[in-house]
Amino acid sequence: MSTGSESSRLDEMLAAAEPKGAMLVDALVARLARLDGSVEVHGTTRGVGVRGVTNDSREVHPGSLFVAIPGVHADGHAFVEAAVRAGATAVIVESPVPAVNIPQLIVTSARRAFAEAAAWRYGDPSRELGVIGITGTDGKTTTSLMAAAALASAGISTGLVGTVATQIGGVREANAIHSTTPEAPVLQRALRAMVRAGDQAAIVETTSHGLALDRVAAVDYDIAVFTNLTHEHLELHGSFAAYRDAKRSLFDRLALEQTRPARFGVAWPRTGIVNADDPSAAVFMAATAAAGAQVLTYGRAADADVRLTAVEDDRHGLQVAYMTGDGPASMRLHLAGRFNAHNALAVVALGRAIGLDPQAVQAGLEGLPGIPGRMERIDLGQPFSVIVDYAHSPASLALVLDELGPVAAMHGGGLIAVFGSAGERDTEKRPMMGWIAAERCRIVIATDEDPRAEDGNDILAEIIAGVDKASVRPEAVLRIADRSMAIREAMARANPGDVILLAGKGHEASIEYADHMLPWNERSEAEAALRELGW
Repeated sequence: MSTGSESSRLDEMLAAAEPKGAMLVDALVARLARLDGSVEVHGTTRGVGVRGVTNDSREVHPGSLFVAIPGVHADGHAFVEAAVRAGATAVIVESPVPAVNIPQLIVTSARRAFAEAAAWRYGDPSRELGVIGITGTDGKTTTSLMAAAALASAGISTGLVGTVATQIGGVREANAIHSTTPEAPVLQRALRAMVRAGDQAAIVETTSHGLALDRVAAVDYDIAVFTNLTHEHLELHGSFAAYRDAKRSLFDRLALEQTRPARFGVAWPRTGIVNADDPSAAVFMAATAAAGAQVLTYGRAADADVRLTAVEDDRHGLQVAYMTGDGPASMRLHLAGRFNAHNALAVVALGRAIGLDPQAVQAGLEGLPGIPGRMERIDLGQPFSVIVDYAHSPASLALVLDELGPVAAMHGGGLIAVFGSAGERDTEKRPMMGWIAAERCRIVIATDEDPRAEDGNDILAEIIAGVDKASVRPEAVLRIADRSMAIREAMARANPGDVILLAGKGHEASIEYADHMLPWNERSEAEAALRELGW
């Protein structure tokens, strides 16, 4: 598998996916009219063509279609005149902009129209692929990479758009931005590049942001996978129910698709794959059934279609036993964290949904060496353990600490947690995470994650407020904003047998501040700190 060192090849594939020539706006007007019932057009569209679609006036070039999207921090309508000056030939707006002498397409939802325009420009590539959407608070990335490995093992060339990487035609490049589901034009271009490269399927990590903000509104999904649902992203959704509904909408959308004929030797029946052990499972199962799609479940539940019967973690990997309609089976995974058994069984269910050889699926899962930034062990011979994980929600932090606690206790040690909380995101989770860490850890160190435009000290104070409410007081509670120094302090204080969890950054390549992005590699930083201690 290729990596980021061959990113130029991926860039070339994406560039080659750009359509050649202009496309007539009238065709887009007809498409939007079918979507909304009607589109009001100001100006003459006859003969007007577009050569690109964007919602950023700074990216407009001669021939662009500019979409004015009202946002939290800025309203795209304020940039329409700038887009016209830069060469836009048409604009999509929610309300007319005076004194604009190019066609204005007035729609009810500019966000939805933006997604449709992007899909139109790139020729609806998702209709030429088997598309698998994976959603949930935690486990999306691990499940996506597991699915890619299983599909490849079964002979299905698969593209991937996700948190850790983008993969097209066998070329994989690290994702350097802090976004899982990209804006519609970026996503549609990637899907078109997959088609051009001969990929047969596409895995799309589908976030609540991507769903609520209509980034995936024009993607035709065949399979929807639900991992779990916990407290996250309330800064966008406002309530847990709204957050759940955003996730559920992926399954609602299965009703919009038609069962596709078998292609590449694989049938793509519309299917919702649901974690039966999650408290919200019934909501997702009901949505799938209401959409007229088949439901497959996985988990420990007695009636799960793919039922987990046993899982053991021996610090070298997981031994997973499970039951399907074909009888008992087992596999060995090169991953830490017993919760990853659920992610693997979601992929087993995926294989069953599209009729893949179970042995090939199992071989793909067993051959996966690990997931970047997910329960990643850092071992330079030190007498304590260091784990890098992306855990950045209360539930995921608790889950990882609960996995690591018995490991530390077995070796006569305790837990040390180094973590933060993102700025301009869900604030309610900060004290919750502080409380969770305090209840489980010998030492708690609050540090920067991505402060963005917020005062980092305020974020750390909110985390520590949760520590103060815990029923036990850790041996040490520290606020060290500089993440590099926080990691070094954790290692300096570690005793033999301790387990240090570096949580929240995982694979990410930068820390985001108000005025700059600090290049970052959690694994490299941890290794450097260990070497400084002589390991």
